[in-house]
Amino acid sequence: MNAKPSLKPNNPLFSSGPCPKRPGWNLAVLSNAILGRSHRSKKALDRINKVISLIKETLNIPSNYHVGIVPASDTGAIEMLLWNLLGKKPVDVLAWESFGNDWVKDIVNQLIVPNTRVLKADYGEIVDLSQVNFNNDVVFTWNGTTSGVCVPDADWIEDDREGLTICDATSAVFSMNLPWHKLDATTFSWQKVLGGEAQHGVIVLSPKVVYRLESFKAERPIPKIFQLMNKSSLNKKLFLGSTINTPSMLCIEDVLDSLTWVKKIGGLKKTIELSNKNLSVVEKKIKESSWLDFLAKDKKVRSCTSICLKIKTSVLETNDQEILKNNLSALLDYLEENNIAHDIGAYRDAPRGIRIWGGATVNYKDIDILLDWLEWGYHEYIKKEN
Repeated sequence: MNAKPSLKPNNPLFSSGPCPKRPGWNLAVLSNAILGRSHRSKKALDRINKVISLIKETLNIPSNYHVGIVPASDTGAIEMLLWNLLGKKPVDVLAWESFGNDWVKDIVNQLIVPNTRVLKADYGEIVDLSQVNFNNDVVFTWNGTTSGVCVPDADWIEDDREGLTICDATSAVFSMNLPWHKLDATTFSWQKVLGGEAQHGVIVLSPKVVYRLESFKAERPIPKIFQLMNKSSLNKKLFLGSTINTPSMLCIEDVLDSLTWVKKIGGLKKTIELSNKNLSVVEKKIKESSWLDFLAKDKKVRSCTSICLKIKTSVLETNDQEILKNNLSALLDYLEENNIAHDIGAYRDAPRGIRIWGGATVNYKDIDILLDWLEWGYHEYIKKEN
């Protein structure tokens, strides 16, 4: 019989979004928030601009790229770019998880962009990147939050491409190296690796994207919250802190704290190191698991942030599926009620299993302890009794 663990994680929060706050966070970090003032006042604009400056500095974004804060988290950010940029060229859209499939639906069914080619892969797999046509615009997620599958590198992206690369990088940025010269339009939300509060998105635009915006007008109405242009020119005020709609200054203050923490611990190099350490703990321990394995079989495309585990085939084949589902639910309830782990079930569209956030705000020791509980949980809740 597998012994019940004696330790619990110091922090039981492993959600893949919104993600855990940085170590040592407390409400006092919000005490300097600019509240009760217009977000266009000088004091508020200074705080928003400081966020933009720290993002550019921390991520080593080229000085001629534009960074702006936009509504509706990463979803709003990627939708804004799709609505504004697509239509001039054919599109290759790549999907290997839930959100990538959402962008497929938007491009094919809502925007109805002609000459769209869809490259899809099942959960745990990735598309054949050698098949991507860079004469076209290319839309892809750097890291699949719901599948734990990421691109292995950027070598597959052509330097002399004719089309734009439009990248949803929300669960990759700050934990994976992003080569900006390969990415023309990039989006993320700070609720992921930074552990910031939700509802705000970030867009990063290259000069090539600015040229597209100023030389091409999509044949569709653009809702106000998606508008990047001021008549025929890029609205540069957006990239100087003058947001399209009212931002939460509490969220601005919160992400300022996160960015300051990143800088204090050693910057991007350190946050990447922390995330990789978290993945390595899972890789080491999951080899001995009685019932779990990585959803991403190929180590080269395995995410260090959204670490997705599936139930082994041998366990699936020897258990009634409805009973297995109920037993897994009972285990997750136990871990929740006993403050061991919150929000670790697989994404609703993904294969049944476990998802552990491995971003830089999570401590590898907590993940190590959680894995012991999951092994105990198999013997206590999951294992079929013959």
